[in-house]
Amino acid sequence: MLFDQRTRKALREAGLSAETLREVEREVTQEARATADQVVAFFDEHETVYSDMDQTHSTADYPEHDVDYCDLFTHSQDVRGFLRFDSWGVYVEGARVLDDETVELELGQEVHDRVRFATTRDALE
Repeated sequence: MLFDQRTRKALREAGLSAETLREVEREVTQEARATADQVVAFFDEHETVYSDMDQTHSTADYPEHDVDYCDLFTHSQDVRGFLRFDSWGVYVEGARVLDDETVELELGQEVHDRVRFATTRDALE
């Protein structure tokens, strides 16, 4: 369910039908699934990506990452999962596709930041 009960009640009182609310929720859920699929495909298609992540063990402005796998799932409008590189991994708590060469992920726990990943360093400049 995309909207909590208070929000649903307020939207119904504002004139939206229950069917319209269900349609909106279905559309948002489908968009989240499409985003997850696009992001997984992005990482599946590129063995190496670059990011604007600030890493304490790297002096590069745009560090290089060797991708092992990206596993995402959706729950309503949320895109979540796990991104694994060659020697470390991180939880994904949000995702969006910026263009064909760049995605942005909200990374959890150790990183706690929005990070752009791209197919080339130039795409991040």
